[in-house]
Formats: sequence, C-alpha cells, structure tokens
Amino acid sequence: MDIALRPVHGSDLPVFFRQLNDPESLRMAAFTPEDPADRDRFDAKWAHIRSSPEIVARTVLVDGDVVGSVSVYGEAGEREVTYWIDRAHWGRGIATAALRALLTEVTERPLYARAAADNAGSLRVLRACGFEVTGKARGYAAGRGEETDELVLSLEG
Repeated sequence: MDIALRPVHGSDLPVFFRQLNDPESLRMAAFTPEDPADRDRFDAKWAHIRSSPEIVARTVLVDGDVVGSVSVYGEAGEREVTYWIDRAHWGRGIATAALRALLTEVTERPLYARAAADNAGSLRVLRACGFEVTGKARGYAAGRGEETDELVLSLEG
C-alpha cells in the first residue's frame, strides 16, 4: 500500500464532500459542521483553506486514489492538526501514516489536536504520532446532536 500526500486539488473536493456526509463518520468525528450537506458552506470553507498561507492542507492518497485529507491550521502557538479518512479505509494505518508525513513537513511545535473522548481510533492515531492528552473539554458536537466529551492532545518539541 503506497500512502502519499499532495496539495489539495479542486477535483478532490467532491470526494471530501461525500466523505463528510457519511453518517457513521460524522458520529465518530463528532465535532463537525452543523450542516455537512450545505455544499455552498463546504465550498467556501475549502476555498479559504486552499487560499490561506497559514493552513497546510494535503490530500491523502492510497495507491493513487483520494482517501482523505490531513491539515494543520490556526494561530502560531495554537496550531492544530486535523484529518479525515474515508470510512472504507479505517483501521489500515492510513491516518497514522498520513499524519506522520504531515508532521515531517510541518516541523513547528507545539501542535495540538482534539478528539471525541470515545473516538478510540483517532486517539490511537494521535498517540502513535507522539501526541499526549493534556486536557479535557465538553461541548456541543453537531455530528451527534448532543454535548460530547473531548480530549485535547499536544505534541511538544
């Protein structure tokens, strides 16, 4: 399995939109857009992401096929990682490999991440990449339609 990152192309966006609208993925991710089916809002968000020099966004490819995205965003000293892998590819080490590749490209530290406290897969990915739990929060998770516990993780030096 060949896992690679590349800059996001416009042709990736329909794939990302489809992935974002998978009900099981939304529930697992928890902290998602209020209305993931709003294509105009999705397109506006990705236009901002792709035009912002502060955001490093990459498409995740497996054997040349688009399977997700991985990004770093936010203000200096508060930058966060985020990733989304198509549910059909969960459990194969793709998110871990993609995040490790991004962390090689983006060398600034600290970096932060957030995950629903019960999202064992995402927490496994983050811990495998060196992130450690540094805090807890609770907030409204649109992907679940309810208040949800969240863990805050950091990657130092």
